[in-house]
Amino acid sequence: MVQYVITDGSTPAPELLKHLQRWASEGVDFVQLREKHLVAGELAALSRTMLGILSGTKTKLLVNARADVAAATGADGVHLTAHPDELTPTQVRRVFELAGRPAPFVSVSCHSIEEVARAAAAGVDLILFGPVFEKRVADEVVVLGTGLATLREACVAASGVPVLALGGITKEDVTACMKAGAAGVAGIRLFA
Repeated sequence: MVQYVITDGSTPAPELLKHLQRWASEGVDFVQLREKHLVAGELAALSRTMLGILSGTKTKLLVNARADVAAATGADGVHLTAHPDELTPTQVRRVFELAGRPAPFVSVSCHSIEEVARAAAAGVDLILFGPVFEKRVADEVVVLGTGLATLREACVAASGVPVLALGGITKEDVTACMKAGAAGVAGIRLFA
């Protein structure tokens, strides 16, 4: 089962780095560095520090939306959204090639079956699909979940690209997501 942690910008760096050490020791496969509040230089510095901690582990670091920062720091790849104006996997791979880096791992978040099919056709390595379950903020539902049946459809539409369940996933939901065809789970609070 693939485990994919997403940072959310709310954890102070020293605490985030402690979490990172724990995630690596627990065998988490991917950490998506999603610190949207950081400028490029700060994001690059954090990426380099995180890569130092992850050295020698199986955990891969993906930088959210910033192929330039990912390539410059030697991160393992990039996470994209399914938005039509987003970089494509081909463009991300070209950035890494021009920087003299190995081919990057590219994940993408999708919220509809159409986005999943488009991402698979574009050549992504991994699809995060959600929200499978409702998303709550301060105990209020802000986004309804698509449900396990739609997750199952997304896994079929992905045409062999691994799909991770995202959105409101709890430890109790993991088995149901796997039975629906997911290759694993992704989240923020799930790995807190």
